[in-house]
Amino acid sequence: MRNPEDLYELDTDLPEMSGPVLLHSLDGFVDAGSTGQLVREHLLDSLEHRVVARFDVDSLIDYRARRPMMTYDRDHWAAYEAPELVVHLMRDEAGSPFLLLTGPEPDRLWEGFTASVRSLVERLGVSLVVGFHGIPMGVPHTRPVGLTSHATRPELITRSSWFDKVQVPGSAAGLIELRLGESGHDAIGFAVHVPHYLAQSAYPAAAVAALEAVVSATGLVLPADDLREAAAKTDAEIAEQVTGNDEVEKVVKALEQQYDAFAGAAERENLLAEDQDMPTAEELGAQFERFLAEQDGPDQQS
Repeated sequence: MRNPEDLYELDTDLPEMSGPVLLHSLDGFVDAGSTGQLVREHLLDSLEHRVVARFDVDSLIDYRARRPMMTYDRDHWAAYEAPELVVHLMRDEAGSPFLLLTGPEPDRLWEGFTASVRSLVERLGVSLVVGFHGIPMGVPHTRPVGLTSHATRPELITRSSWFDKVQVPGSAAGLIELRLGESGHDAIGFAVHVPHYLAQSAYPAAAVAALEAVVSATGLVLPADDLREAAAKTDAEIAEQVTGNDEVEKVVKALEQQYDAFAGAAERENLLAEDQDMPTAEELGAQFERFLAEQDGPDQQS
């Protein structure tokens, strides 16, 4: 394996940081409701930041699988939107520095990329690595947004999981958490539950839940008002579209009954309620596969 430090360039002009947090959200894997995208765009729009590390995208990205955009102007090529896989140095509203890794999920060299992230974690003295994204679930939009948390140590998790053991398509983010845990670093991830019928649309309520989970896990002071306003507006639009549609209302009602049964069972420390069936591992894996397949447009084919 190549030297992990060969896959990125790190700015030498960095401030003193004591155990900063590293957040990560990459394009390419499941992100129902555009949950991760909404959070990272919100943070980059709201907070001071600058790029302090750049990964070698020529080594990590398959351009034929997802072709970067170019601009043709009358008689010449005028611009090229080069993909960027970067680490931003940011400051929260209290002035505390933290890091945010964004960009396309690597198509190749996952182990090399993961080793490079670990190298950055160790060079920068990162105390906690946190990832977040949305997953499609059979839940109604009329109930509180739930999430599944996972971590390299049980002590980092503060809520029960909806799942026992399940096999799903892998991701670079998942591999980062796995390998960091194996090397003794703390990492946690949040998969926000997005109603499956809203998975293809932007769902700000899920982004709010993800941001609140990040704040709770890290202690960072992060703005949320804009996301909450967007969530309230979107929720009102969804309610308006559902009202009067008998077929949709029946589906939502059935999901509410199922959700309430599961929630009641969880309160009794028994995840499975009577006469209710949780999705099997195969069904959940197939749902992830379908969602990923639906993200592939014609322009992404080689």
